[in-house]
This record gives sequence, structure tokens and C-alpha cells, in this order.
Amino acid sequence: MQQINVSNSSGSYLILQKPCITNPCLQVWSRPSWFPKQRKQKRVTTHHDGYRSNIKAVAVSTEVESKAVKVKATITVQPTVGGFFSELSSGLGRGLDDIKDLLGQSLLVELLSAELDEKTKLEKQSIKDYAQKTHQSTQEVKYVAEFEVPQSFGEIGAILVENEHHKEMFIKDIVLDGFLLGPVTFSCDSWVHSKFDNPVKRVFFSNKSYLPSETPEGVKRLREEELEHLRGNGQGERKVHERIYDYDVYNDLGDPDSSEELKRPVLGGSQHPYPRRCRTGRDRSHKDPLSEKRSSSVYVPRDECFSEVKQLTFQTKTLYSALHALIPTIRTGIVDKNLGFPVFSAIDDLFDEGLSLPPLKGKGILNNLLPRLVKFVRDTEEEILRFNPPATMDKDRFFWLRDEEFGRQTLAGLNPCCIQLVTEWPLKSKLDPEIYGPAESAITTQIIEQEIKGFLTVEEAIKQKKLFMLDYHDLLLPLVKDVRQLEGTTLYGSRTLFFLTHEGTLRPLAIELTRPPMDGKPQWKEVFTPCWHSTGVWLWRLAKLHVLAHDAGYHQLVSHWLRTHCATEPYILATNRQLSAMHPIYRLLHPHFRYTMEINALAREALVNANGIIESSFTPGKFSILLSSIAYDKQWQFNLQSLPADLIHRGMAVKDQNAPHGLKLTVEDYPYANDGLLLWDALKGWFTDYIYRYYPDNGAIQSDTELQAWWQEIVNVGHADKKDEPWWPQLKTRQDLIEILTTIAWTASGHHAAVNFGQFSFAGYFPNRPSVARNKMPVEDPSDPEWELFLQKPEVTMLKCFPSQIQATTVMTVLDILSNHSPDEEYLGETVEPAWEEDALVKAAFEKFRGKLIELEGLIDERNADKSRRNRNGAGIVPYELLKPTSEPGVTAKGVPYSISI
Repeated sequence: MQQINVSNSSGSYLILQKPCITNPCLQVWSRPSWFPKQRKQKRVTTHHDGYRSNIKAVAVSTEVESKAVKVKATITVQPTVGGFFSELSSGLGRGLDDIKDLLGQSLLVELLSAELDEKTKLEKQSIKDYAQKTHQSTQEVKYVAEFEVPQSFGEIGAILVENEHHKEMFIKDIVLDGFLLGPVTFSCDSWVHSKFDNPVKRVFFSNKSYLPSETPEGVKRLREEELEHLRGNGQGERKVHERIYDYDVYNDLGDPDSSEELKRPVLGGSQHPYPRRCRTGRDRSHKDPLSEKRSSSVYVPRDECFSEVKQLTFQTKTLYSALHALIPTIRTGIVDKNLGFPVFSAIDDLFDEGLSLPPLKGKGILNNLLPRLVKFVRDTEEEILRFNPPATMDKDRFFWLRDEEFGRQTLAGLNPCCIQLVTEWPLKSKLDPEIYGPAESAITTQIIEQEIKGFLTVEEAIKQKKLFMLDYHDLLLPLVKDVRQLEGTTLYGSRTLFFLTHEGTLRPLAIELTRPPMDGKPQWKEVFTPCWHSTGVWLWRLAKLHVLAHDAGYHQLVSHWLRTHCATEPYILATNRQLSAMHPIYRLLHPHFRYTMEINALAREALVNANGIIESSFTPGKFSILLSSIAYDKQWQFNLQSLPADLIHRGMAVKDQNAPHGLKLTVEDYPYANDGLLLWDALKGWFTDYIYRYYPDNGAIQSDTELQAWWQEIVNVGHADKKDEPWWPQLKTRQDLIEILTTIAWTASGHHAAVNFGQFSFAGYFPNRPSVARNKMPVEDPSDPEWELFLQKPEVTMLKCFPSQIQATTVMTVLDILSNHSPDEEYLGETVEPAWEEDALVKAAFEKFRGKLIELEGLIDERNADKSRRNRNGAGIVPYELLKPTSEPGVTAKGVPYSISI
């Protein structure tokens, strides 16, 4: 017997769409003394010509028996968090399952040889036995099957499992014990459906990875059939227990059957290009046949739903509780949806006194669900929504007012991937002047040279790479007219210019706000600059407020949702449809995809849907998700999702073989880029070692049928609206594959961490990053009474422009949860996957990768302590740690999980 000793792996988990409740009193069943003993199940051998076939038992000769190895298979099942209650409600099915357990017929387990029969050249007869329950606790249930495996059987290539229960179960692993070289583990971490839901048996392959051409002959057919099952046939509504991965457009964000106001355009197609999502197959809306009906839950393939096997502290349970319990309570408590904050101290009260919440039926319910946010006051028996001060506010209560902090956050804040070098002058719009007015920017040479006070001319500043810009002008201007028709919001196109000082910091120079011709009025545009007179100072502050609202909306809808969550879902679909679970690239990518599809489904349900959190609280309103489609159409390119390529594209770096990482940064102290490039290099080095282990040359890449089908499906189906673009990389060489995989992994890990886990730190005190600007600039219509109010009480004008109380508290609640790490977070490089341990070279490469990440932790600490790095060190400045690989639980503004986990 040639078997490889494989160590046990720790459990893998995915995320929660809806919370479940565990029962700490789950009792272990014990056999009464009077109950008849089970009869020993005889070993039988079977043919396995198809998942669905009825397998006939055949006798085994005494001669073969004498040469057999006794093998015990231990199957570990993890009870679901809500399993006890769901079992109680299952009535007859529960009783029948108990009888199955008593009779030792809970699971039918089959061992499949990796080899063909030498004589017939057909698959060898499989060996099967029923597994009997031997142990049960609140943590795990164990089943044991016993086999007598002939020495001629060869290596175990796969295991088939049939669940005889009426309910699904979550199998962590199957350990085969009895071989000469020690126990062999088949890592499963998968739901196994009831045979009453689906007669097809589940197959689990060994932990050893194989390219398609190297697949053991005995499991080749199973490898192909399993992929066919996962692809489905594209028909019908998907059921909860299914593991089918298929594509669809985003036609489920609106709810036209409830209200015409909730109708939204379909995203995906020539009119509104967009990545594809997972198909659910729900019925079409009655009032809009292009839209899919909304439902109380959203299908995702069963193995993407690890909700019930994660700890109750996991973030998505908390997010679900906030979306479905706390936020509706807030909206009930604040009757006037347009009510703003009357004074700045009222904003501070959210952190000091808190907001009293309307009473619910049960005392302390919200406090139990969300203890970090909701406090229960026993004296008054009321619940208070009270926020912990974010780290930025805690260090400097006035940080949000400072211009230097405004500039610093473009390099070391929540959205550090939008600042770009100015390379052309004068600035000019590319939009049609017949529709949007004169294309020339109002930011003139005179304005800029006045701001830099003769230090350089504009021409010299551009040549020396000193001018930088946040440019939301052409992206937002086409939406201004529609957004301004919505209640409680406004919009401009905007440009903000910065100057790189000799200290390496960015100094804001000018903000241009533009309104296109509308309502019979010509184009309006005006430039605002830092000023030394009270009127100008307050106008500059209001202009910053508008730009920050633009940046907040772009960050949430593009940098975060589109570039990470949304763009990654097609990669997950293609990986499961085209790469076998035994493919080395599947096993390399799998940790980077855990949790994502389920959190995306929750986002479609309550965050990016019509009248969801984003639409009701961010500047573009009902046009929010449309903005992300426009950005996908105009800006998104796969090749620019690579960090080095992105930096070069924005003018923030140039290639330089003599510089670290082969890049010379335009701004040397650029914390996101400094730390990100180290993380990028670590990922790329690990992937290089891994790929060179499995692909000896470029020919192996080209001949890998599954790999080529995977890449073609990502390009032509997952991102179908971009399939003809010339920038898609070819997949012909090992270097091509390394670059593609590093880009995908960086997107899911480093990029997502950089734009997600600092949300509460930077936007928890919302004046720093208001999600919406509700009123236009007071100088846009000078005759307006708002101008008089501005002159008399400019602070009131600012407070009225800030988000309303409902908007602010809603966004703060969600950002607090999105920024939180759970105690069982899976950080990059922290745990080796079982399949990686299988190969000594791969395991050694992973350990080298882990070492680089540990080194990165120390380098980030050193950089934050370096006083010369003024974008991450100074009075009241929060150190930049968003790309620090690990973190303790909680809201920490650091830590890089493998995947888009929240």
C-alpha cells in the first residue's frame, strides 16, 4: 500500500448570512442497556459506475481476505449552530434519523481506488460500509466505519459518502487509520445533502493535488463528473442544499413589485456593463419581467454557506443583526428622517451619552446581539446606542478640520488608491461640451501659482512631479441633474489639487466644483482655496465637505464594493465550475474565496439594494449602484487591479529595476504603497514557488485543460461585458499565471483589507468623511436665503449639509461592524491548508511566505516609529497599520484576512 501520511487540519469555515442560535444543553445519546446490540456490518465490495447507480454487493474470497488491511474510517461531523432547534422542528424526519443512528446506518461510506484494475483496465470495485455513531457532543459528532482493504487495492483516491439522514450534515474530515505509514486524512469541510434531497453521492478526493493530465486513472471519471454537477444545467430555481455555481446579471437589486420607486436597472449587458453574480433562478417580477423577484433569503451554493458552523461571534451574524434589528429600531426612534444635528456637541453625544432606543418586547435583546454598540441601562431598563470613539478622534478631536490631515488621508487613509499625478495642463473635461458646458477647468495657472507662492511655476511643478489630484469630475458630472432631483442630497463634479511639499506631505491647493447646465441655468463652476478670511475659510471647509462626500461614495461603491466584492464573485464561480477540487490552483485560491459569496448575497439583500443602506445614506442616492456600473465601464481593467500596475497607471510610481520592488514611488512616504508592495511581493513569491512546483514549464500551462477553461470563463462569461478588451492578460506562461493569481489574491486580501478595516477609524466620526452632502454651496445661488444664513451662522450651514441623524447613526453602525475582526478570523499566512502540507516543497514555500509576513509586521512597526515619515508619524496621527498581516479581535484598523470575509 502506497499511502502518504497526512496530518490533520484545523477546521475551515465560511460566513453567516443569517444568525443561528446554539443550544448548550444538547444531550449526547447513549444506548440503553436493554437495547439490542448492533449487528456487525459485513464488508462488501461494489462497482461504482456512476453516482446514481445501484451498487451490487459481491463476495470476497478468503485468499484476498487474508491479504487485506483492516482500516477504520472516522468521520467527524460538526453540529450546526442552529441544528438542535431545526431538528426539533423536523418531526418525523428527526425520529427516523434517530433510528438510522441506532441501527448504524447514518452514513454509507465507499473507498475508491486511485488505480484501474490491471486485467480489465476498468475502475476497481469500491469497498463500502455503513458508519456508526460513536460519539456526540456540542462540538462534534463522530461516526466510524470499518473496512478490510485488499493489499492490491492501491492508494485510496476518493471517498463517496451517502447521507442516510433526512437532514444535511457538515463533515469536517474523514480519517483512515490502519495503514503502515499512519493515518490518512481526507479534508472535507463541506455540507453533505440528504439522499432524500438528492440521490447523487458526495465525492471527496484525497489531499494530494493533481493537474488534469496527472489524475490517477481510477478517479478521472469522478473528477469530470463532479465538475459537471457543480456547473448545473442553468434551469430552475436553486434549492438551499444545492452546490451549483452558475452566472446571472444583477437583476435582483430592485423591488418593482413593492413599488415603482424601487425599480432599478439591470446591471450586466451592453447598456450597463457589470461583472456577473451567482444565478439563483428565482421567478421574474410581475411588474418588471427583466427583474428577479426579491426573497427573504438569497441562494448561494451550499459550500459557500458556513454560517452555522462558525462561532456566534462571527461578523456576519452581527451585521445581519444590525441590518435587521438595530437599524430599523434607530429609524423608529428618530421620527424625522431629515433631522440633522443642531450643534457639534450633539455629534459628540453619540460617543458620550448615546442615543436612547425605543423599547423592544424583550429586555436587553439588542445589547445581547450587539454588545459593542448597544448598552443596557439596568436602572432605567432601556437600551442606549453608544459608539466607542474611533482611534482618529481619540488621538485628536479636531483632526477632521486640518488641511494636512485631508491631504495625508489620500495616501494613508481609507481610500488611498485614487490619488493621481497631474501630467497634463491645463485641466480639461473629456465630456461633451454641448451637454455639460465648457470643458476647460476653472483651476487656472494663476490660482495654482498663487497658492504655491512663487516656489515653482505650474510647468516646473508638473515636470518635477509635484502636482496631484483627486478627480471625480467627469465621473460624477453626468449624474448631477438626476441626483439633484432626489430629496435631501445634492451633487457636483469635483477636482481637488494637491502640492507635494519638501517634507513629503500633500498640501491641498484648490477644489473645483461644477454643476452642468440644468433647469434653464448655464454651467456653474467655482474654485475654492485655503483662505485667511472667515468667509473664505468657511467656504473652503464646505467645499472639502462636498469632496469628502464624493470620495466616501466612490470608496464604498467602487474601491470597496466593485473592485473587491463584485469583481471577485466571477473568479469564485469559474474556479468551482472549471477547476477540480484536486487541482493545485483550486487549492491555492480556495482560502482567498471563503466567505465572499455569502457576504455578497447579504449585501444584495440589504446594503446595495434599492433603498438599502448605501442608497439611503450616500450622496448618489438611488443612483449609487449605477455609479459603480459607470465606473466599471469607464475605469475597471483586470490588469490594473495589480498593485504595481495600478500605481504606475496613476503616476504614483515608475518602473526602476534599481529600486525596491522594481518601482520608484513618486511620493516616497506613501504608506499604502510602501506596505502594500511588500505584501504584494510576499504573495507573488509564494505563488511563484507554488506554481513552479506543479508546472515544470510553460507547455504545462498551455496543456492544462481545466486551467485554460477557467481563465476563458472568467474573461468571456464572468466579465462578459469586457471580454473584447485588449488589456486582458494571455495565459500562456508560468509568469502569466503568477501575475493573474497574485492579482486575484491581492484583491481579496490586501486591497480589501486596506479599504475595509479602517472604515470606523476614519469615518466613525462622520465629519471627517460624511457619506452625503445634503445642501449645495451657498455661493451657487447668491440670492438664496441660505447665503444669509451662511453669513450669520456658518456652523449651522455646515451642520445642515452633514448627513441627517438617521443617516449618520446608520452608517456609523454598519461601519463599526464592517471594521470588526472576529476571534476566529483567518489571517493571511496564519494557517497552512491540509493540501499544502501534503507536499514537502509546497509546505516549505508556505513557511517562507509566513516568515515574510512576520517580517512585514516588524517593518510596519519600524516605519510607524520613524519620525521622518510624516504621513504615518506625528502629533495626533494614527499609525498606518491596515496592511499589517495579523490583528487581535475587534475594531483595530489592522489585519489582512485571506479573503473578503465581511
